[in-house]
Amino acid sequence: MTEGWSDFYVGVAGAAAALAGLIIVAMSVTIKEIIASRTLPSRAGATISSMVLILVLAILGLMPRQTDVALGIEIVVASLVALIPPVLMSQRVLTDTTYDASTATRIFRAAAGLGPVVLALVGGILVVAGLEAGLFFVAAAIALIFVLSMLNAWVLLVEVQR
Repeated sequence: MTEGWSDFYVGVAGAAAALAGLIIVAMSVTIKEIIASRTLPSRAGATISSMVLILVLAILGLMPRQTDVALGIEIVVASLVALIPPVLMSQRVLTDTTYDASTATRIFRAAAGLGPVVLALVGGILVVAGLEAGLFFVAAAIALIFVLSMLNAWVLLVEVQR
């Protein structure tokens, strides 16, 4: 099932490693502002853990001679572990009353943190079930994590300065 996916995973691994490093450097520049916030530390943690999930998914996808079921189980386990920081972030975002945001905005922020990891989890389950569509779910999760991580990097580097 993973035949033809190796170039995708090689590209993803390189991009994720570079972006994770840049995000960590960006956070180090504004660490005082991030730590002073109730929600930003968990948002930063969720962003980094999502980038690590991409790296892990790429490594798993590149492992030779493993069965599709083994890959699917590995994706499920990695996704479950990677859900912990976004769940904590969502809890903070939904209960934080220190900033003026509507309930809809809070729910959107929580869903944006959880959504991509849940998408990867669903992809892993589909791979275990023998459906190649699962790999496309994982690819969609990876793309969404890249987009959301860039947005979070912007918030953590620039918006915290306002």
